[in-house]
Amino acid sequence: MLSKLTNVAIVDDHTLFRKTLRNFLSTQANVNVVIQSPDIADLLSKLKDANVHVLLMDIFMPKLFGHDAVKIIKAEYPEIKILILSMCTDMELLSSLLDAGVCGILSKADEPEELIHAIGALSEQRIYRSKLFTEAMYWSKQNIIKKNAGAEIPLNAREREVLQLLWEEKSNKEIADHLFLSVRSIEKIRQDMKEKLGLKSTVGLLKYAIAKKIIRLYEPEADMSVHLASTHF
Repeated sequence: MLSKLTNVAIVDDHTLFRKTLRNFLSTQANVNVVIQSPDIADLLSKLKDANVHVLLMDIFMPKLFGHDAVKIIKAEYPEIKILILSMCTDMELLSSLLDAGVCGILSKADEPEELIHAIGALSEQRIYRSKLFTEAMYWSKQNIIKKNAGAEIPLNAREREVLQLLWEEKSNKEIADHLFLSVRSIEKIRQDMKEKLGLKSTVGLLKYAIAKKIIRLYEPEADMSVHLASTHF
């Protein structure tokens, strides 16, 4: 059950799936479906009049591809957290969606309970580390290594520790308590790292940290067997 009221929008061109999903979410405590749209154009026309916290969308949409749609939505409504619901397993495509600003990825074959966990995580300003999300992160590792070959940018011990704690699913407050700092100090450390590394998001920081072996990881096989909610923005 979600801890606070969360306004949800659904965009999917499959009418039966969209309406069934709406009906399911309507039975959940603290979930308020405020928009359901068959395409991105219809969604955009409704977003300006709704206070959406979490957007559920497929990648393959009529008229506008999901990657382009994510960029448009994040440019106009950066506060909305986007959760992809799709049968897509193309890791290159999923990785590019993370770069565009997606906060979570679920398969339409996943259990309904996991969707509720994911919505709850995003509503609390966290990334949701599902199996597909983690696989996409690992897939991008080699690409980041190639892109940044020979371009090592030093991070201090405090910055490295913050990255490790982010990967371990800690929120800003939990990190602040652990390091005996204020939440504002943690926010500044994270923003400074983004500027130093030329990155735009927490996902970007974690991708870089994985590629540069800055953080200690679980074994991929073990990590992917567990679905976790994580990382405050």
